[in-house]
Amino acid sequence: MKKLAVAAGIIAGIAFGMAAVAQTKPTIPVIVKDLTSPYWQAVLAGARKAGQDLGVNVVGFGTSDANGQIGILAKIVASNPAAIVIAPVDFAALGKPIDEAAKKVKIIGIESTADTTAMTSLLATDNLNAGRIAADALAVAITKSYADTEGDVAIITAMPGIASLDQRAKGFKEVVAAKYGALDIVAEKAADGKPATAINIMKDLIANTADLRGVFVADPVMTLAVGQAIAEKKSDDKINVVGVGSDEKLVKFLQDDVIAGLVVEDPFRMGYEAVKTALAASKGQQVSAHVDTGVTLVTKANMSSARSQELLKPKVE
Repeated sequence: MKKLAVAAGIIAGIAFGMAAVAQTKPTIPVIVKDLTSPYWQAVLAGARKAGQDLGVNVVGFGTSDANGQIGILAKIVASNPAAIVIAPVDFAALGKPIDEAAKKVKIIGIESTADTTAMTSLLATDNLNAGRIAADALAVAITKSYADTEGDVAIITAMPGIASLDQRAKGFKEVVAAKYGALDIVAEKAADGKPATAINIMKDLIANTADLRGVFVADPVMTLAVGQAIAEKKSDDKINVVGVGSDEKLVKFLQDDVIAGLVVEDPFRMGYEAVKTALAASKGQQVSAHVDTGVTLVTKANMSSARSQELLKPKVE
């Protein structure tokens, strides 16, 4: 009920927000999954920067509730924007609403897709590639620690059935199978989305996997939980961790050698390119159906570089 109430409040403010922007510029609303997380704040920051550079009014909305997103989408379509950017929170639920919206306005998807073929373009991380990069990074870390690329490794993810996380795990497993035959994936565990569960999974792996040398963690929340379990372990055996995502605590773990690497997305670029693509599509210009917004491996060795700092500390003002 709380999510729906929040979404209703957002919807109630749309008419005012859309009417308040100057009509001399095209308006492109950007609907994200959350207005408070650093990731989505960076997406919106990139979108706003594109708006400044391209002369577009960018109006941000966010909710993690599918019904809330559907309501926001309907209200925005009625306001006749130039185009709409949306990160669907639910694959199935947002399919038909996007189909209907696309009959009146160009729809640009970001980060995740929906059960629709009506999106003009989708800008997202290549999650298979993120997993592949993580596999190579973990192999390098294990080799550095043990002077060989052998032993047991595990995969931990937040929840089963999430497409982006499943793709990261798939990419990881493909590279391990193809290039690192002496690494044995002995466990693939999914938590219930709760850090405490991931900590318990990791502690169980530490206690019961004698030759555990590496762990791939498919999302930032679980990476932080795994890092906490590693930091608290009593043994001196080195367990290398490579995760996806970043925040201040993960950067600290990277600095302290608790984790070996972070595969970092580029949400700022995603937001920027989405607005740029939406504007082009609204003018009838040809745009790419799929755009990979890229990932970068950040380690302790390269974390001070300008590019790493740009990704680890995106400007979200």
